[in-house]
This record gives sequence, structure tokens and C-alpha cells, in this order.
Amino acid sequence: MNIRWVAIFAAGLLAGCVSADGTKALKREDPTAAAAKTNIQLGLAYLQQSNYPLAKEKLERSLKQNPKDADVHTGLGLLYDRTGEPKLADKHFREALRLAPDRPELSNNYAIYLCKNGRVDEGVERFSTVAANKYYRTPEVALSNAGVCLKDAKRLDEAQVKFSGAIKARPNYAEATVQLARLQLDRGQVPEAKKTAETYLNAFKPDPDVLFIAVQAARVAKDRLMEEKYSRMLRLEFPESAQTRALKKGS
Repeated sequence: MNIRWVAIFAAGLLAGCVSADGTKALKREDPTAAAAKTNIQLGLAYLQQSNYPLAKEKLERSLKQNPKDADVHTGLGLLYDRTGEPKLADKHFREALRLAPDRPELSNNYAIYLCKNGRVDEGVERFSTVAANKYYRTPEVALSNAGVCLKDAKRLDEAQVKFSGAIKARPNYAEATVQLARLQLDRGQVPEAKKTAETYLNAFKPDPDVLFIAVQAARVAKDRLMEEKYSRMLRLEFPESAQTRALKKGS
């Protein structure tokens, strides 16, 4: 299981914004702004479903309704990145950052775009800046994304440092654990990969991806006892998961 980038959508965009007193924030906006937010929600939902025509329709409608909303520009940046239109993606990501320069999640998403388009140093620098922002709640996401960027660029030592930093920032972050263990296995660091997975599983609630990489690490290490232990846990805890299906196929 190869876990990739983690894009961050604005809090509440896919579920509706809630104010501090628990009421729907959209009710307090003017009708046009509220309609624009609704279209962003729909556009992002369609984007997550890879329904690009409908995503474009909803996001472009939102753009006409409220062109100064940074979220619609982020949504369009994500859409055009997915559809292979880098110039348009770059334009909208930059506009989102211009409109909301203090929102680190927007910088995270732009950094993903930069890395995917070969601008590794720019992307990693942005991820590192985001992770260092004291107001950013999930520095582990930015650090893990930086690791993916560096790994794809074959800068493996640096990638390993970023994944380790993500785990240090949040020890129960399964994604960084899997990324680090996978990289360690790819590099022949089998004992280290086993330790990475087992440290997580000894401390936190089992995660199917971590269990799957733990099985793989134990198998490579020829540790039959641990391989069977984690295989059994995976089958019992997550019987319908993709990881269990892959295990049954002998992956």
C-alpha cells in the first residue's frame, strides 16, 4: 500500500462551516457568498470522486459568485493539477495564497503541486515552512508530504529525515510510519523497518496500513512468528479491508 500526498481542504468545507456557538456560519453570509460556498463544497466532493466535468462546473460557478474566495482558487488549482493543466493550476494556487497568505493549508497544497511538477526544492521549502508554523495543527502532514517529495526525487536520506520528523511530531501518525517503513524496506534496512512498524503497533490502536507493512517487514526478515501475528491481527481487525485482500493474494 503506497500512501501518497495529503491535500488539506479548509476546515468544514465538505461538511458545512460551523461557528463557535454551534450554528451554521453560512447562514450569516449574504446569499451570493453562501451559494459560492455551497458550490465549492459540491466541486470538491466531485473532485474527490474524480468527476472532473462536474467539479469544474461547480467550481467555475463559485468563482463567478465570489472570485475573492481563496478556497475556490485552491479547488480549481487542485482540479487543474489533476487534469494536467499546470499553468492554470499554478495560477489559481498563487491567487489563493495572495488572497489568504496566512493560511498554511493552502501553502501545503501548493507545495504538493510544486513537487509533482519537478520543483522539489521550492516544494520542500514550503512544506518545511508550513510545518514550522505554530498555528498549523498538523505539522506531521507537511513533513510527511516533504518526505514523499524527496523520495520521488530519489533524495532518500533527506526523505527519511522528514518521515522521522513527521513521526516525532505525531507518533500515532500512521501515514508517516508506513512511508518510513516502506522506504527502509526499499533500502534494505529491514531491522529498522520492523522496528518502525512495531513501535507504532505496540503503542497505538492497530491501523491496517501499518499492519500490512509490518507483515511485509517480518516476511523479509524471515520472522515467521511476527509475520503470523500481524497477519492474524490484520485479518481479525480489518477483515474487509483492501490490505486483508492483498494479504490473501500473497502480496
